[in-house]
Amino acid sequence: MAALADKGYDADHLCEKITRAGARLVIPPRRNRKVHRAYDAELYKERNRIERFFNKLKQFRRVATRYDKLLANFMGFVKLAAIAWLK
Repeated sequence: MAALADKGYDADHLCEKITRAGARLVIPPRRNRKVHRAYDAELYKERNRIERFFNKLKQFRRVATRYDKLLANFMGFVKLAAIAWLK
């Protein structure tokens, strides 16, 4: 299991908590850190792809504002928007 996050989550207390939980830490260090820790850059690129997918999904207004209050209807439109984006 890996914890993927951006530089904003590069805090010592948070990184320690993630490693104690048994997850692999994939957070690039901030530029101003004195000791830069290593991270998996290839896995971090996958985080970007997922983030871009959700940003595209939010372009569908019905999904972004959650017009449908029932979970089944909402998830149906999420799936339709994902299919439309994949084409």
